[in-house]
Amino acid sequence: MLWLLIFVLLLLIPIRSIVLDSHLGRALAARVERRDIGPTRELLADRIAFLEGEVDRLAAEAKRLDEEEQFLHQLLETRDPRSTLGPAQEQGERSA
Repeated sequence: MLWLLIFVLLLLIPIRSIVLDSHLGRALAARVERRDIGPTRELLADRIAFLEGEVDRLAAEAKRLDEEEQFLHQLLETRDPRSTLGPAQEQGERSA
């Protein structure tokens, strides 16, 4: 009987390891940790405030990038094509 108990306990060790390392085990651990954190409303309010700040920051960054793109587009449109030097003109200036 004692051998049977030892054998079952030895089999439970790898089974326990597999279950705890699985997605199910991680989900259970996360749920237990969330219960211990405290009031979830405060946690959610903090997360929402953080996300709202990130959305505002990303919107400002997107606006800045749009303005930069418009400026570069305007520069390329108003540039005089004759004012740029081609490869042949650059080589001629170097040899002269």
